[in-house]
Amino acid sequence: MRSFPGPALEIVDRMRAAAAAEPLRAIAFQGSPGANSHRAATEARPELLPLPCFSFEDALDAVKDGRAAQAIIPIENSQHGRVADIHFLLPESGLSIVGEYFMPIHHALMALGENAEGRRFEAAYSHPQALGQSRRFLRERGIVPLSHADTAGAAAYVAERGDPSVAAIAPAIAAELYGLTIIAHNVEDSADNMTRFVVLAREPLEVAALVGEAVMTTFIFEVKNIPAALYKALGGFATNGVNMTKLESYQQGTSFSATTFYADIIGAPGDPAVDRALEECAFHSKELRILGSYPQARARG
Repeated sequence: MRSFPGPALEIVDRMRAAAAAEPLRAIAFQGSPGANSHRAATEARPELLPLPCFSFEDALDAVKDGRAAQAIIPIENSQHGRVADIHFLLPESGLSIVGEYFMPIHHALMALGENAEGRRFEAAYSHPQALGQSRRFLRERGIVPLSHADTAGAAAYVAERGDPSVAAIAPAIAAELYGLTIIAHNVEDSADNMTRFVVLAREPLEVAALVGEAVMTTFIFEVKNIPAALYKALGGFATNGVNMTKLESYQQGTSFSATTFYADIIGAPGDPAVDRALEECAFHSKELRILGSYPQARARG
């Protein structure tokens, strides 16, 4: 768990000590202090204490082990798609989704030394998502993208490495935290860059407490390996007027014989239309598991 770059460790240890003293007020996130997930944690749950974790698995384990009450995890980006491995990690964690948060994403290019005109860099470190969101910026300048565990951790690593020929792509606050100079602001390729985060806890929200709110429900299902299985599994949502806002497929295991789907719908169990749609989907599936019902953070449609 002490795999963070040296410049981040003092801040990490201080934040972990605060969270350890009040675990019921802690929210785990993946990344070093100053990462986008850190910012999302403080904005989405300002009353909680952010707990930095090196990996997504560590953040989820912190909740399972009782070291944090909640975790906040990025699940998809408007420009770069879903975050790798999340669709596997969420079901395996056994945790429930209890909220969502949408956050505009802005990246900065930062490095050691002064911001001299025409300064060039051999490479830039960052999380693969941030590199993908800034690929045009990097390509036009001949900067080689190099992956790191998280954005702010990349900034801390550049500071620790002490090489002015390499840079990091990270939130602007990371430059202040780790003593770097911002070379360029807003290096993301699209001005409407947005990441959706989900908040997870050990226990699901009571559906009865969500009555009167606009609610999302997230679930996974594995279709039977027969012709038209997906068509039949989804038919109930159409006939019952339930709006499905997200459907993504992924393979589990090595057999490639059946596909698992990750889906979001508007509504929650207890609504007769949703109940009928989920029942029909389950009938045509090997397995259907609800990952959580939670208030909408942003209207769909």
